[in-house]
Amino acid sequence: MNAGLSLARAVADAVLYEGYLLYPYRASSAKNQARWQFGVLGPPGAAAAGAGEEPDMAADCLLEPGPAARVEVHLRFLHLQTRSAERADDGGFTPVDELLVGPSRWLSWDEATDQEITLGPYSLGQLAAGVRAPVNVPATEDIEPLRDTRGATAGRLVRRRRTLRGELRLMATQVATPVPAAGPLWRLRVTVENTAAATTDKRSAIELSFIGAHVLLAVHDADFLSVIDPPQWASAAAASCRQHRCWPVLAGPEGQRDVLLLSPIILYDHPAVAPESTVELFDATEIDEILTLRVLTLTDEEKAEARSTDARAAAIIDRCENMTAEELQQLHGILRNPHAGSPRGPGTSGYDEFPGFAVPEYSDSELSVPEFSVPGNGAAANTGADTPWWDPARDAAVDPESDTVFIDGVQVSRGSRVRVVPLRRADAQDLFFAGKSGRVTGVHFDVDGGTHVAVVLEADPAAELQEWYGRYLYFAPEELVPLAAAQPPDNGKEPSS
Repeated sequence: MNAGLSLARAVADAVLYEGYLLYPYRASSAKNQARWQFGVLGPPGAAAAGAGEEPDMAADCLLEPGPAARVEVHLRFLHLQTRSAERADDGGFTPVDELLVGPSRWLSWDEATDQEITLGPYSLGQLAAGVRAPVNVPATEDIEPLRDTRGATAGRLVRRRRTLRGELRLMATQVATPVPAAGPLWRLRVTVENTAAATTDKRSAIELSFIGAHVLLAVHDADFLSVIDPPQWASAAAASCRQHRCWPVLAGPEGQRDVLLLSPIILYDHPAVAPESTVELFDATEIDEILTLRVLTLTDEEKAEARSTDARAAAIIDRCENMTAEELQQLHGILRNPHAGSPRGPGTSGYDEFPGFAVPEYSDSELSVPEFSVPGNGAAANTGADTPWWDPARDAAVDPESDTVFIDGVQVSRGSRVRVVPLRRADAQDLFFAGKSGRVTGVHFDVDGGTHVAVVLEADPAAELQEWYGRYLYFAPEELVPLAAAQPPDNGKEPSS
């Protein structure tokens, strides 16, 4: 068992179901009347007719093979499954939009089943000659009887899937490199194509599509090279690689190069599911914390409909309702240690040229990306891999709660009153705050010498809650006007300067 492949599957599953079902997870919701997923390979003719997606995806990747190199291919996708609720009538069944059987409620709905087709392993000789492998998924029909409290058949659920037909092609060619001692380098092109009969009907197009299609490649006696961050000697080869509707990234744990993910979503090398993300929300990389809280605001009737829509929607509702306070708190985000693990030496990361300030990695979405660095300033950039550019436990000179900044000759610090005048980065949200008064909660300095003043609005009825939870508005000093230290009014109106 390839441990890297097992870890890569966790990320691949998030890719597979991204957009499968959108909040509020109800069949009656307009945005759930169509599929919003990535990596849809539609039947031929569907894209040109505006009825579906293009039929193919392809990507080049770089391979350093050994003498016994083998490549194993895992094609993964969702297969649309139509679930029809049918009411029992005299001598037969009638399709209905909704079926009530005792306390249970069933809706007609399009589910999906996950499929994984494993091909190979293929030798380098086979890949050089070219591989064409058909992909056929047969049609099925499953019937689930529904019985009332007396045991009589009150209806049934009929689940149908149509036949899927496709083809996977592999072609490997050796690439010349400027450093022969580096060993042979090969470019492997992977193509997946839907070969169903052409259709221009929108309904048929989605039923005949490979949904959320992606490929996991696992190698034996070989290593993949990153096309995002190749070594210098392979940079020209990486630049020559081409992609169509998918993106190759090294998968599995950091430091291993035996698994590659061809993802319909552009990711960094070695992506990982954030450990704080414990619920598969499917909602197009929505922020977990916000979405979880939104689920909890649904009425009992709305939750009941979501549960009746899809078993995975029912699991989301149940999981959100049963989250502990500690699990909810961790969704707010976490600052990871940018220097955790082994130091990265030259050539081991795409960000080695930035040895200074490490940008925090937050876990608000379902996928997290590797930590990366940006330039520091002054001596901090030369302190070495084991010395953080700034450690708040050691450097008491930096303290947002006591630091100050002069604005129009007035010293502003925590507790100061200011009026907001958005200028430098004003957007629609900032303009809502124009002219409002607020209270400073901290003065922050970044590594580039910038100053950011954290503010809560006095007229915000949730100001105390925002401060307690650490949710502030941030403005540059030139976007603030100091106000007198008078107490703000308690009637919700803005005070005068």
